[in-house]
Amino acid sequence: MNDIVLGIESSCDDTAVALVDSEGTILSSVVASQLDVHAGFGGIYPEFAARAHISAILPAVDKAFKMARITPGDIKAIGVTRGPGLIGSLLVGINTATGLGLGWGKPVIGVNHLRGHLRSADLEQKRVKFPAIVLLVSGGHTFLAYMKSAVDIQLLGSTSDDSVGETYDKVGRMLGLGYPGGPLVDRLAKEGRPVIPFPRPVINKGLCFSFSGLKSAVARYMEANKNVVYADIAASFVQAVMEVLIKKSKLALTKYPSGSFVIVGGVAASPQLREEAGKLCDNMGVELCLPPLRWSTDNAAMIALATFDYLHLLINKEPVADLQLTMSDF
Repeated sequence: MNDIVLGIESSCDDTAVALVDSEGTILSSVVASQLDVHAGFGGIYPEFAARAHISAILPAVDKAFKMARITPGDIKAIGVTRGPGLIGSLLVGINTATGLGLGWGKPVIGVNHLRGHLRSADLEQKRVKFPAIVLLVSGGHTFLAYMKSAVDIQLLGSTSDDSVGETYDKVGRMLGLGYPGGPLVDRLAKEGRPVIPFPRPVINKGLCFSFSGLKSAVARYMEANKNVVYADIAASFVQAVMEVLIKKSKLALTKYPSGSFVIVGGVAASPQLREEAGKLCDNMGVELCLPPLRWSTDNAAMIALATFDYLHLLINKEPVADLQLTMSDF
């Protein structure tokens, strides 16, 4: 029997618990959504998020074990997201994992949330062929990285301001689409024409990103054009984002020849991004690796799988390199 890890993810608004084995097989996955809690605010209300985690986390752990038909004695370790994220939400997960670890006599491993996303493409089946270029696009982060292996990762470029997901949500709010805005903006974009010349921030400046100017350009355009078709705004915005992401990904694949191009994070669920990335990979002869849609957004299964990487490094007495949004190696 393969080793099994309990993963706990509470970095933002969803309480997630999963049991995963060392091959990426998911024995169970439980998610307690907080969408109804935050929908009226147009975003995440941190204090309410932490309170909801407190109520949901232990029932989710109990349900995960019942679904998997195993007991705490069957697991090797507990992996829990320790950051980045909302401090109150993170503390609920960390304190719960610490208490369970003490009670069950199991080691507790703090896992970087971003490392979890990087491993999500290998959930359910092995997809990534190393070396690989990874584009992480989520609500909190946007970066390109070069992965020689699951534990040998080099950051190539990150965003200097807003992430892609944050920009999507804010544009969605401008368009009155509700929360979360990303999927709704993509859907509306399919009904419009990309006729508005929004800027492509820092598109010709290496592998770093910037999306604050694009967000501001959308706001200024809407203020100056009261009768504009919202679908055209969405289509033009999405086209600008896609051009930036794809051009920089192509540059990274050119500089760092790879067997796979991996896209992870919540925005990896975007149908437009999946389509454009598919064209890029076809042209460059690279295999496109995408996590199944349900594992693109925050989940505990990715945290559990990443825990095995930390265990590997600890067993081999290697330093556990962490993912930091700096230009240094991590």
